[in-house]
Amino acid sequence: MMKRALFLLTLYVCSVMLVAVPASAQAPTAAISLSCAPISINIEVKPGSTYNGFTTCTANNPTAYQEKISILVTSDGLATAAPGDMYIGGNQEVDFQISVRATPYMVMQSRTLSVSATVQEINSLPPVNTASSQNNMIVNIMQYSLVQVEAVEPFVQLMPKKDKNFEFKVYNLGNQIDFMKVGITETSRENLEEAGFTINLPAVKVQIDAIPTATKVRVMARTPKTQGWSDAYHVLDFFAESEFACNNGGCIRESQMITVYVRGVYLPGFEVVPAISMIALAAAAAGRRFSEDREDREDEEDVVWHDSAPGL
Repeated sequence: MMKRALFLLTLYVCSVMLVAVPASAQAPTAAISLSCAPISINIEVKPGSTYNGFTTCTANNPTAYQEKISILVTSDGLATAAPGDMYIGGNQEVDFQISVRATPYMVMQSRTLSVSATVQEINSLPPVNTASSQNNMIVNIMQYSLVQVEAVEPFVQLMPKKDKNFEFKVYNLGNQIDFMKVGITETSRENLEEAGFTINLPAVKVQIDAIPTATKVRVMARTPKTQGWSDAYHVLDFFAESEFACNNGGCIRESQMITVYVRGVYLPGFEVVPAISMIALAAAAAGRRFSEDREDREDEEDVVWHDSAPGL
């Protein structure tokens, strides 16, 4: 009877221990907090830039136990780089960096970026609760300016007192709508007006979309009233300048020169050089003819006529 009682007591103690051990081995409650700065990431996408942006996040473990956390980054079509998981000691924090890469020459825009940290283990055991923290940020693709100018007619030949519309193609190769200041450089305009040109620019600023299609800008000009007997070459220097670039610390200006050849006033149907050549040839021919005629007359004067013999 005594042995049976001892056996039952031993069995009870063992059952209590089997129930108590798992309860004592259960993991404590997990917790994690996450913060990132800056929450607004600016990325330059102009030619020559790195196309990258960064933010630094801090993961804080407020518990007394070591935690293993996983990092998940969700971007709106942008490439990112971040650590996959990490360990954080009890009552400690860890900093890590998130890198965001944009596509070169992207259109100016804003996109969202989300970073979350989730506890995978606490005290080397799966947590009994779900613990996570998330930060939402904005990625700004910054605007940049790039201008290109082409002359429709790089070389033009005109007569005096003629009107001409010079056309230029202005391209906005930036990533957003831009206002372009257009005109003739001051030096070029002064030289043309001193030569007798009249210059008129219908528009001094144009709005151009960031598209491959060019916007045409006209410069109206009238050649000098009188050019004289000689030809003259003139230079018209056209420019386009980004208003956005000028408002943000560095003007971007592109220019394109065209050559204007103004002919002199000649006799109808004659050019100066050919006409002079013709006159010179005619004068030379006349001189030779005069010399030949003179020699003939002199030969005639030198002939002696004798009377014929009587009876002949």
